[in-house]
Parts: sequence; structure tokens; C-alpha cells
Amino acid sequence: MFILKRVVCFGGIIVPQRTSLSVSNLSTCHCLSFPKKHSPYSAVDSERYSSLVKSVMSSKVRSQTPETLQAEDEHIYGPVVKAQMPSSIPKMRVPKTLHPFLHCEETVETEEIESAPPSRILLNRGQGRSSVPSVTRILQQTLSPEQIFYLERWKRKMIAELGEEGFKEYSQNLFRQGKLFHSAVEDIMRSGATWKNRNPSETPECPSEVQGYMESISHVLEDVRAVRATESTVEHAELNYLGIVDCVARYRGVLCLIDWKTSEKPKPFLSNTYDNPVQVAAYAGALNHDSNYKYQVENGLIVVAYKDGSPAHAHKLSAELMLQYWKTWLIRLEEFTEQKSSHVSSASVEKR
Repeated sequence: MFILKRVVCFGGIIVPQRTSLSVSNLSTCHCLSFPKKHSPYSAVDSERYSSLVKSVMSSKVRSQTPETLQAEDEHIYGPVVKAQMPSSIPKMRVPKTLHPFLHCEETVETEEIESAPPSRILLNRGQGRSSVPSVTRILQQTLSPEQIFYLERWKRKMIAELGEEGFKEYSQNLFRQGKLFHSAVEDIMRSGATWKNRNPSETPECPSEVQGYMESISHVLEDVRAVRATESTVEHAELNYLGIVDCVARYRGVLCLIDWKTSEKPKPFLSNTYDNPVQVAAYAGALNHDSNYKYQVENGLIVVAYKDGSPAHAHKLSAELMLQYWKTWLIRLEEFTEQKSSHVSSASVEKR
């Protein structure tokens, strides 16, 4: 026997009642039945899509690698790839000779230097200096296989989009805008007035093509003081290389070698600037050993300006970071010297 409770309501008062049922009265045939709801998926052919669902659920998403990018590019642009495929394991190297970054004898810090007009030493390729390589040339000729791969991939995509002539014109316009931008920044740096307190009537008017770039770096220029050099040549006589620094000035009170860059894409991180930190360290190392400059620079600053006027990214290079990139520069310089020696040896063998 089962004792079941049921509830009866009399005038709002709930009264439980007991009812006795025999086991024989309980049967599955007496279960309540409800009308079956219509499912919107009932008409879907599940067998037809089962293989597709399994393939999607079982596949793994992988990040793009040089190998997959090359396969994709060969399918779109053809199998022409000049650069070798970069190895997945980078080689760790250290410079054979650790040349000093600073020249301890040149540590003059006087108010006279701070108040003097910015120096501007022009590049002179005469007097036996035609064979001295530039920092830009050395970095270009010692790119890693991975850097060459991505650079050529970008070039191929641009040519496919713009054509040979279009890409040539695009490159020339970028170079021209870069020169105009550097010239406009130099005019402001040499005027002696800060960007915030400048007199528009006395400030040289910059071309319309670079006004966006100038607006982009305006917040950086407000923190630049005591300009010591602009577009000035530096040379490391011992290591035999030279370069032209954009600017040496105090940024937020710290003396920095400043490098102005333009970009069409945002570069919010230092890693987005590729070899620029190595370039800055090379310039600073040369300046520190150049007798034309009576001071030392330990810090760097890379400012990336944007044509649309959006705020530039300013990447500060501390003294510790500069030493790290200085070591990288020494390695690149050794690679360049080895390449040059190898080419000379090959040429002498061919003459024989």
C-alpha cells in the first residue's frame, strides 16, 4: 500500500488529505502524456552536416608562421621568394670585442654648452672619408633572414596592389615627406622657442604635407628643452662608421639623442620600431667618441609621428637599454666587416 497526500482547499484554507492506493493501481500506462513540442531543428538533416561539424570541432587554430605565410603568398602572388626562409631558432651572439659606449674623458657639463646655439656639423665625404660606411648602410646590409623575408613580402604585396611604377612613386613620396618633416622639426629646434610658448609669426610655416606630423609630435615638443645638436654628423673614428643624428636635447630633463620617425601604422611598442633602437645606440656611441662634441649622451628617444595628427608614440631608451642595443650594434658592425672582407677575398681570387 502507498499513502499519498493530496491538498484540498476550502474557502482559502488548505487541508491535506491522505489517500490509500494499492500497488496494482500504479502502472506506466497511467502516466500523464503531454503534446510534443515542435522543434525548429527537426527538419535539419543532421547526417548531412555531421562530417562538417566534426571537422570544425577537431581542427586546431594555429598562428601564422613564415612557412604558412610563404605558402599563402605562393598561392596568391606566385612562387618567387628571394630571401631564404628564416630559421625558427635564433642564434645567440655576443660581440667579439666589447668597445666602450661612453668616452670617459669627455664629461664636460657646463651652462655654456646648454646655452650655446645647437651645433650642426655637415656631412663631408671628402678628405678620404668616402669609404666610411654609414649606420643606415650597415644595418641594411646585415638584416636577418627573417627581416629580409618580411620586408620582401611587404614589397611584393605593395607591388601587386600598386604596380611597379605605383610602388616607385609611393616610395618617393614617403622619402620626400620624411625630408620635409625633418626639416620642419629642425627649424623649430633651431628657433630656440619651445613649442608651447612659440610665436606663430616667428615660427617658420611648415608645408601642408607635414602639418599632420607636426601636430602629432606637438605634445612631445612641449617637453623638449636645451637643444644641443640638430641634423649633425657624428663619426666613430676607431670603429670606422658615421651617421647623422636628428637631434640632441633634454627630454623631460634628461639629455637624449632623439630620432624622429614617421609611420603609416601605429607603433605603440618599442618592438614595433625594429632596428631603430640599434640605430640610436650607434649614433650615441659615435657622438660620445667624436671630439666635436664635448659631452656624453647615455639615453635615447624614438618619436613616431603620424600623418593624421594622432598623438605620436615616444619610446624612451634608458641608459641600460642603450647599452644592450650598443652590444647588438657591435655584432651588426662585425657582421658587416666580415661580409666586406669576404667580398674582397672573393674579388681577389677572381682576378687571379
